[in-house]
Amino acid sequence: MWRGLRVSSVEGMTELILEGLKAKQQKTWASGDYGAVAALIHPMAEETVQAADLTPGAEVLDVAAGTGNAALAAARCGCRVTASDYVPGLLARGRERAEAERLALTTEVADAENLPYADGRFDAVLSVVGAMFAPDQERTAAELARVCRSGGTIAMANWTPDGFIGEMFRTVGRRVAPPPGIRGPVEWGSEARVRELFGDRVSDLRATRREFVFRFSSAEHFADYFREYYGPTLKAFEALGPDGGKPLYDDLVALAGRYNTATDGTARIPSAYLQVVATRA
Repeated sequence: MWRGLRVSSVEGMTELILEGLKAKQQKTWASGDYGAVAALIHPMAEETVQAADLTPGAEVLDVAAGTGNAALAAARCGCRVTASDYVPGLLARGRERAEAERLALTTEVADAENLPYADGRFDAVLSVVGAMFAPDQERTAAELARVCRSGGTIAMANWTPDGFIGEMFRTVGRRVAPPPGIRGPVEWGSEARVRELFGDRVSDLRATRREFVFRFSSAEHFADYFREYYGPTLKAFEALGPDGGKPLYDDLVALAGRYNTATDGTARIPSAYLQVVATRA
């Protein structure tokens, strides 16, 4: 009885920590202009949706949709699409994009760890570098699978631990420590971890390592862009202040320089991600 009470208390404390972290994350993703970064990586969503091989008329959910890259790609395939995210401002940008392209899109504020949909509601569930950032990875995987019908498709694109973005997060983390006890989001970019998370909820899981290339006029341009627009790096610079931010800026410039494959003075930065396509068991 006493042991059970202690476990319950620990679980309750963990829940409070995760909820606090989630609230902080919401503010982080609402800062800067994630749409400016999402516009760069739009090809990743198109590639992922093509790999999902969606059927016109299918009911599709884009989880942690941001400004709707994957949702809009699915809508172009003739699917009935719902884009969900816990940052209303990002969904508003997605609606603007849908209206501009005359695409039908439903948006709904929702948490990837607690999706407000019935079991098996969707024919396909997508997430492109979105759900990977939810702090409770096990719960997120369970929710992605729960709302997908048996025989339906779950498709994701996740930054890898050993790629450029994974290294960028570690670079930032050396200056601004990440929350203790929380598994890093880039673990979703490990095939072994993804298989562990989904377990027997899925079958025929196919994981393919792919590469997206960031292109900037220089390594400094990359650092400037992410400092201004990308919430996680913007908040790191804010936390460090002007004096502490200079070493982080130099770190990011050096990182971009190490990954840069351009030979003409610009920055061409290959960034690995894991494309996952699985069938709901």
